[in-house]
Amino acid sequence: MDENVAADMIGDDAGASAPLPSTNELAMERNRLAMDRTMMAWVRTSTSLISFGFTIYKFFEYMRQSGQAPTPRRSIGSREFGMLMIVIGVLTLATATFGHYRTMREFRRIAGRRVYSLATVPAALISILGVVALIVVWLRL
Repeated sequence: MDENVAADMIGDDAGASAPLPSTNELAMERNRLAMDRTMMAWVRTSTSLISFGFTIYKFFEYMRQSGQAPTPRRSIGSREFGMLMIVIGVLTLATATFGHYRTMREFRRIAGRRVYSLATVPAALISILGVVALIVVWLRL
């Protein structure tokens, strides 16, 4: 293959290509993306805990109202278990968000520039959802 054609295919045209980022910049970008992926994993875990707790509560509440399940005579029932799962999910998300904030703050200090993480947006929305679910279960709505 002709060298000029190969250079055009690769984009190795001296006047048209932008300078490539340094290896340090690429490594920092990989680290930032890894932090976002980690935060999203915590969001998924918390969402699972919150939705599992709410589903357990609603399922057994429905069974009890339809007369298919007797009222339990235990100290911890489906309501308490559901609330516990929701609280664990919300606390897990709050802890992960705080850790992510601290890590991003340190990353900004090292990078010397302002870096934002979009992973905090779903974390905030899921936190609100978790608090609403906890209120619904607590007030038996």
